[in-house]
Amino acid sequence: MMNKILLIIGASGHGKVVADIAIKMNNWQSIAFLDDNESIRTCVGLGVIGKSDDAFRFKDDAEFFVAIGNNSTRKKIQEKLETDGASVVSLVHPRAVIGTDVEIGAGTVVMAGVVINSSTKIGKGCIINTCSSLDHDNVMEDYVHISPGVTTAGSVIVGHGSWLGIGSTVINNITICSACIVGAGAVVVKDITESGTFVGVPARRVDS
Repeated sequence: MMNKILLIIGASGHGKVVADIAIKMNNWQSIAFLDDNESIRTCVGLGVIGKSDDAFRFKDDAEFFVAIGNNSTRKKIQEKLETDGASVVSLVHPRAVIGTDVEIGAGTVVMAGVVINSSTKIGKGCIINTCSSLDHDNVMEDYVHISPGVTTAGSVIVGHGSWLGIGSTVINNITICSACIVGAGAVVVKDITESGTFVGVPARRVDS
């Protein structure tokens, strides 16, 4: 039996990709958006039926997904939904490859072409973006964004709210602390123990 309505908060480019995954999952009778930009009436053919604050009017009749790219904004909205008793779902594209004993938290999206290998744990509200690859025994803490084409080797830990830029690479047995930005194409070869922005090959800290 199909679930009730799915409401996606955020009718942006990220929201379009999220909606496409939800449509392909075929788990909901209907899908619609909430967005604070009143000029947006539809997104990928789906209606925008209210603003983000309207979520709480629908919380007994709908499931929710927060399609906001900014990690801190996504966290704020998702935590408010959960505190108010709303049901927040995870979304996994049918063309993602998910290994044995993989855990995926509520509010996380796993996009097309992703590979997540065995015994990896992904927290709440994460973005595991297109064609990224997470090897065995990884830990992605809550509200992490793994950009398209990122590759992490085995036993990598990425801390709460960190963001790995497009095409970046992390070798095995590396820990990246919370609130870090790893730039596009960077290669992380040693632990990152202080929050900041890291770029280059090998990745090095840059002043903000």
